[in-house]
Amino acid sequence: MSEPNTLFEIDRELDSLLDQIEEEAEENGTASPELVERFQQFCQAESDKVDRIGRFLRRMEAREQFCRSESARLSERAHAAASKVERTKNMVLYYLLSRDLKTIEGREFTLRAQKNSQDSVRITDEAVLPLCYRRIEARIPGVIWETVLSILPEELAKTLEGSVQEARPDNDAIKAARAQNEMVPGTDVRRGTHLRIA
Repeated sequence: MSEPNTLFEIDRELDSLLDQIEEEAEENGTASPELVERFQQFCQAESDKVDRIGRFLRRMEAREQFCRSESARLSERAHAAASKVERTKNMVLYYLLSRDLKTIEGREFTLRAQKNSQDSVRITDEAVLPLCYRRIEARIPGVIWETVLSILPEELAKTLEGSVQEARPDNDAIKAARAQNEMVPGTDVRRGTHLRIA
């Protein structure tokens, strides 16, 4: 009985059966055995449905965890494969350049040393590289960001604002503000609920 019915439908049927049992008990002093049996069947169906949902959630959680671990494992393998590709290419390139060759041919593939289409930068000592030649990635609290922008000349502030690639909500700052009874536009802070499977 739990298979074709949702938890909501089972609950609605149980409410209806309870009403019918109360009506029959008031009229006849007792409810019919058929009605009581149907009520018990739906109680069992509710229990079965809850267990099926619990088993489903446990399976999906296990699948999620497996997929995440597989993703990490495959990512490591991809990184290892990429390193092997890079080392092998460098070895062949060294072989070609050390023998002043442009190409070597096999039956299926031709390996060729070819000039890049643009210059490459190789960092020889990162510690001495001036800051102006670095790209800075930083996580800055919004309050500090606004303060910095307010004291900069307008043109420089616009340039700095234009460099922002991502600005995400800071949930900790929002919760702290709301705890101080400050209104934060575009937010709603409340204690939610979650489903625990036991």
